[in-house]
Amino acid sequence: MTTSVLFDAQGPRAKQRNILYTVVFVVAIAVVGWWVYTSLDEKHQLDWVKWEPFFTSSQPWVTYLWPGLQNTLKAAFFALLIALPLGALFGIGRLSDHRRVRVPSGVVVEFFRAIPVLILMITANAAYSEFTDIASDVRPLYAVVTGLVLYNASVLAEIVRAGIQSLPQGQTDAAKAIGMRKGQTMRYVLLPQSVTAMLPAIVSQIVVIVKDTALGGAVLTFPELLASVRPMSANYGANTIACFTIIALIFVVVNFAITSFASWLERRLRRAKKSTGATLGAGPGGGLDTIGTAPLVIEDGRAT
Repeated sequence: MTTSVLFDAQGPRAKQRNILYTVVFVVAIAVVGWWVYTSLDEKHQLDWVKWEPFFTSSQPWVTYLWPGLQNTLKAAFFALLIALPLGALFGIGRLSDHRRVRVPSGVVVEFFRAIPVLILMITANAAYSEFTDIASDVRPLYAVVTGLVLYNASVLAEIVRAGIQSLPQGQTDAAKAIGMRKGQTMRYVLLPQSVTAMLPAIVSQIVVIVKDTALGGAVLTFPELLASVRPMSANYGANTIACFTIIALIFVVVNFAITSFASWLERRLRRAKKSTGATLGAGPGGGLDTIGTAPLVIEDGRAT
């Protein structure tokens, strides 16, 4: 029997058990799938007449789906546009050597990260209604964006903090060796290199932002994509299942496009990181960067 670093190789009995578990699982999935299919068929939810409008007419797309998708993407875009720099600011603030910066940043992040985003949206909507003159037709958009920003900025702050802390200490030491100040080290050395490590988590949070816009449609009457189910279902013969299925597929396509673009960007950043380094030439004023004639290169945590 052979072994690996992670686990022992399976014996004959373990292999038989795993085959049995696999067969039982597949049969259970098939039974559940058949029950769902027969239940929907009995309620006539699979009749072609309920699915036909999405494939033979542009009206449901132009009247309901496209406007809803536009509002979803608009709210997600504005939320991301505001939450990213805020998250970076608070994430860096949590790493500050100054207590007067580090402690308030930590309090803000932990507070808003602990509150459900739906409560933030409802509270923001009530606040805008009570203390501002924002029109009622655009107030839900402001409330949705505010709730998404407050929650996701706090989550992104933790992503930024973890991404910076994941870098080797040698990166900071190399920056200090060539005379960089703390702010310069953060801007020119730590942040650019941590982007690659943070990118998967940031993309996951972008997907969360896109999906959480549906909370505004469910509670605040924000006319996003999922909120179009009710008028569509009423207009096309109670085809609720068909509407939910089409909208779910749209969300899958949108989020798949986001993750695919992020994967391409991550590969490109990794290739660029391997092929280039940050180079500082010899300065006229003397100092550490003028020892010898060769430039100093910060690469893989070393100053060469």
